[in-house]
Amino acid sequence: MSEITIYLPLDSAAKALGAEDVATAILKEAADRDTDIRLIRTGTRGMIWLEPLVEVDRGAGRIAYGPVTPADIPAILDGTAQGLGPVEDIPFFARQTRLTFARCGVIDPLSLSDYEAHGGLTGLRRALGMTCAEIVEETKASGLRGRGGAGFPTGIKWDTVRQAQADRKYIVCNADEGDSGTFADRMIMEGDPLSLIEGMVIAGLGTGATKGFVYIRSEYPDAIDIMDRAIRIAREGGVLGLDVLGSGCTFDMEIRVGAGAYVCGEETSLLNSLEGKRGVVRAKPPLPALEGAFGKPTVVNNVLSLATIPVIFEKGAAHYADFGLGRSRGTMPIQIAGNVRHGGLFETAFGLPLGDLVNEIGGGTASGRPVKAVQVGGPLGAYFAPQQFDTPFGYEEFDGAGGLIGHAGITVFDDTADMLGMARFAMEFCAVESCGKCTPCRIGAVRGVETIDRIAAGDPDGIPLLTDLCETMKDGSLCALGGFTPYPVMSALRLFPEEFGTAKEAAE
Repeated sequence: MSEITIYLPLDSAAKALGAEDVATAILKEAADRDTDIRLIRTGTRGMIWLEPLVEVDRGAGRIAYGPVTPADIPAILDGTAQGLGPVEDIPFFARQTRLTFARCGVIDPLSLSDYEAHGGLTGLRRALGMTCAEIVEETKASGLRGRGGAGFPTGIKWDTVRQAQADRKYIVCNADEGDSGTFADRMIMEGDPLSLIEGMVIAGLGTGATKGFVYIRSEYPDAIDIMDRAIRIAREGGVLGLDVLGSGCTFDMEIRVGAGAYVCGEETSLLNSLEGKRGVVRAKPPLPALEGAFGKPTVVNNVLSLATIPVIFEKGAAHYADFGLGRSRGTMPIQIAGNVRHGGLFETAFGLPLGDLVNEIGGGTASGRPVKAVQVGGPLGAYFAPQQFDTPFGYEEFDGAGGLIGHAGITVFDDTADMLGMARFAMEFCAVESCGKCTPCRIGAVRGVETIDRIAAGDPDGIPLLTDLCETMKDGSLCALGGFTPYPVMSALRLFPEEFGTAKEAAE
């Protein structure tokens, strides 16, 4: 019998759902049968409801099985188990446009040769033949905007650092993925870490930076381990170091682990933590692009922004910019979570209506009850009701509807959700996670919890007080933690006024 190749994710989500037990069962069954099996651990394909997802290649292509338990392994090896067919034919996967996540779940994340065989380092080699200004212009032309939440044009940020005068510059990757229901950063770091490394090297070439840091939250031990190993592999392969791919250019990088504070997802708080200081927000100006890490010009980009750079330079800015809607160019990896039947990562071009993501892609609620609301953009994102489901997924489109894309996490709620309780949770979350630097956030969130409790107790004066408080927090907070907390609170009040004991007209 010819060798059987089996692909099994090492991703944290797959492991949490039993992937390690499945791996043990595969190796034991192979030994018992004296069968020649090659087990390759990959990242996840992103269909979490099918994890652990096993793919078997007997020489005619990969056939998927899932979710798999150890008891399923004998039938899978016998060829009698019911398969799902090729992953690419599964409807959830087939509708995607995979650019950033093209290799995730396909390759061994710690194999440089595997990475190169699937297009890796093509973009870096092209960038090595360009000037700093040409690299930045290519990034601008792609239309790439920050994938961490703010949506700021990546090329403009790079250009500011490129033109800054300093003896040293830095590239900092914000991998402090703290939003509930988001996991795209972790998926890339665990499933295709070399794409992030390649993106950071290109960023360094474009801006004149020679040192990079990846700031990862401590709750991601697998991502930390895989990224650390990938950096060593990249260094041994000449991708990092004093002579990047024999070009004479220098770029090296290291991992810094954060303690898990939500506010350290904000770039200036992250920089303080990275430097070993307390993670509190810095006043701006000066901007990090001029005075960032250790007082030097610094690019701070999200994982997805940097991991997308290689495909832009591999295929060209025009190819990437051809996808999308309006000023939202390219693709966005959307994370679908909460009370939903098909939770997972769905990468698609900007422009797909929110309702399609929830009902067609996500399959509606896992409970089978009607969808009541969807929160987009993490715990500080606005709620959207079904009557808003025709909103196209784009930065300006969501802003016009009173929301924000943020890190593109979608959390689904059915009709049993307590929206007043969810509004209270937003204020409570802000109170717990505030760094305490500014009064609107530090005091406002605590008063917000108290005010919502007054509303729940039937106080008619609570609504105008809450509205005024939210306006103060939105306009006066030093960073987005306090500034965005009003989004879930006011959207819940606006869409579900009856749960706050008031009429719709009063809420608006």
